[in-house]
Amino acid sequence: MITNALCTLEETRAKIASGGHLLLAGDEHLLRQLPRGTWIGGTIPYFMAAAGGTHSTALVFVTELPPEAAVNSIRFYGVDKLPSIATDAADNGFSVIIIPAGSDAHQVYAKEAGTYPGLFLTPIVGWIAGVAVEDIGQVKPLVFNGETGEASADAAVVLHASLPADTYARVEMINLFRPGSGSRITFPTASFEVGTCIVDGVGDNFARWLTAHEIDTRLPLVADYCGAMINTSIQAVDPAAGTVALYAPVFPGIDYVVAEPIGDYAAEFSKAVAKKTMEPTFACNCILNYLYGELEGRKTGDVAGPITFGEIAYQLLNQTMVYLSVRPMPTNPSRYVAQVAVPAVPVVPAAPVAPVVPAASQDPHFLQRLGHAMSGLFGRR
Repeated sequence: MITNALCTLEETRAKIASGGHLLLAGDEHLLRQLPRGTWIGGTIPYFMAAAGGTHSTALVFVTELPPEAAVNSIRFYGVDKLPSIATDAADNGFSVIIIPAGSDAHQVYAKEAGTYPGLFLTPIVGWIAGVAVEDIGQVKPLVFNGETGEASADAAVVLHASLPADTYARVEMINLFRPGSGSRITFPTASFEVGTCIVDGVGDNFARWLTAHEIDTRLPLVADYCGAMINTSIQAVDPAAGTVALYAPVFPGIDYVVAEPIGDYAAEFSKAVAKKTMEPTFACNCILNYLYGELEGRKTGDVAGPITFGEIAYQLLNQTMVYLSVRPMPTNPSRYVAQVAVPAVPVVPAAPVAPVVPAASQDPHFLQRLGHAMSGLFGRR
């Protein structure tokens, strides 16, 4: 049976020793005790588990990749190497990336991933490693390369896997937040920290606008990226300094709206999961959903995985559940060949553009795989 659950240190070691291809999440002191093997990991003590939301520094969350997924490589990517992530990926497969929160790699990937060659031509999923909330600013999040036994607080770690021709990977997300009916907000530059903004066409200071209008900053800003609702979460507001720190960057040329409130997050999330036909290979959800939704001890459907400081579905997301599925290729590819959708994405400094599918990729199998992979972000089946 493929493992996707919290495990003891001894159980995790046994999985590695048996040759499992693993994605691991847990406290630093646990990950440092693991033997070398085919795995990557990141620090975090929060999880979606069988018993509900869980905070543990004694257990490791183990996600075992399916046997049809062959691991081609595991490597660190510093800031200078990040643009090659997609071009290093398999022609048919997927890549899992884990980035330490607050690192240069985190900042750069969040701002520039949309410009990376071929980013949307292969499924890329992952998460931002973190620490216990009370340790933020005191303990550095880490990522681990299980093949070498090395850890890094600065670089991303990536596992590239390939799949057989009759199988494909698909990245999807569940975002409960929808734009509210309030003001439309734009920003002049791409940044994790903002001051100046334009609200309904009038210049303003974002920190003072949030304060004056008594905005609930647990609610994210929501923007429509070609049909996909993408959140940007608010970290801290300093009206005196006139600055707002964000968990992901905003981009110029994008209209943002404060989200509508959600009543019972756990109940609404369970409803959303129930509507999906899903057997995820990997899933993660956001620490802000865990905290604001008071999810400790509460179940959100049957989906399990780490609770993270940011979620990656091609690009960095906030307050969203992301998951990867590995599925059999349907026998009739024709409907997908004509419906390949590559989304426009925010890039810096230019306006949103859509990446071009290279001419060498124009074959039915490639287009079929691409159509499947990308349709998850737009809700198509």
